[in-house]
Amino acid sequence: MRMRLRRTARLAAAALAAGVLTATAGCSGFAVSSSGGGGTSTGSAPSTRTLAPASDSGGHLAAAWPTYGRDFARSGVAAGVAPAGPLKVSWQVHLDGAVYGQPLLVGPLVIVATENDSLYALDASTGRFVWRTHVGTPVPLADLPCGNIDPLGITGTPAYDADNGIVYAVAETSGYHHVLFGVSVTDGAVRLERDIPAPDGQPRYDQQRPALAIEDGRVYVAFGGLYGDCGPYRGSVVGIPLDGSGSMVSYVVPTAREGAVWGTAGPVIGPDGTLYVSVGNGSTSSTTFDGSDSVTALSPALRQVGIFAPSSWYDDSQHDLDLGSTQPALLASGMLLALGKSGTAYLVSAAHPGGVGGQLAQESVCPAYGAAAVAGSTVYEPCEQGGWPRSAPPATRSACCGAGRPAPGAPRSSAAGRYG
Repeated sequence: MRMRLRRTARLAAAALAAGVLTATAGCSGFAVSSSGGGGTSTGSAPSTRTLAPASDSGGHLAAAWPTYGRDFARSGVAAGVAPAGPLKVSWQVHLDGAVYGQPLLVGPLVIVATENDSLYALDASTGRFVWRTHVGTPVPLADLPCGNIDPLGITGTPAYDADNGIVYAVAETSGYHHVLFGVSVTDGAVRLERDIPAPDGQPRYDQQRPALAIEDGRVYVAFGGLYGDCGPYRGSVVGIPLDGSGSMVSYVVPTAREGAVWGTAGPVIGPDGTLYVSVGNGSTSSTTFDGSDSVTALSPALRQVGIFAPSSWYDDSQHDLDLGSTQPALLASGMLLALGKSGTAYLVSAAHPGGVGGQLAQESVCPAYGAAAVAGSTVYEPCEQGGWPRSAPPATRSACCGAGRPAPGAPRSSAAGRYG
């Protein structure tokens, strides 16, 4: 993974046109702790609380932006919203910690989570505090084996379920526990709490950075490693029932080490319920393909049902040029666009990703970090250096990988291309 912090523009800015949030920044430099200890959790596991059977007939708040990128396909486009025009600060508030996740827009509320393990609901028009819920004690950087967030609390973007009125978030709490919380969007009351045992057995080295996803009665939570890639972690995805009860399902990247699922947008969900995740570089101790540097397709039960990796996966992993830095961009045509640190974009079939070297087309675009957005057949990618690269379509396809003109109001630090 060896993540780099970069400034990337977000097409999702329209979702926050009603207000601007500020918080005390927590972007410290890379640090390696001298504290000892293995990779397991310490202390007793948090208590478990499950959702009581619904006693109402629905009527929960609708959401204009319930998850990272507006929808679980991560389109990143606020449909039907007029061009924003010149931007201005409508209001600002001080929160109790750094904000790494994307705020949500639920009814008249802005929902935001902090690294101090707090969730807030703010009035979207005025910034007034509606409720605040503090769910745990975050882990200080000094207690972590490496990393760059101090303290480490709620990093991944929460997800809201309009069917039950619950906001789901995962907090890292003292003792290296990763805990799923569900709070009422109405008053912030904690309705659900469940500890998530690390599928790789290394919770101290795991970090929950990707956005959460909801599909098929479960909330999906992805894990990578800490900044610095220390320790024997492996990337993973966990599915927990929405009511907090019952068995969890999980997938662990079958590499000896690393293979982080760390892209901020989180799992991408296709129209048939398939989850698509980008996986970072893995161990290079063997030239046998190990599932890293890939786009991996998972069933709702988190069984692998397809995979794509570039033929250069081994060399990419050796030089930290993997696909894990952005999510796969899902197009209505049934194609996926995969772009990562190497700058090469790969067009693959979502239904049949093709395995190693199975791309339908490829083209050099730009190294990308952050989250892509999709509008029609155009994909916007967060280029590391900004600019608008243009390239001719490859001869193998008539409508792939050629960069188009940016749409009005699109981010300047992006690459735009129309894809088949």
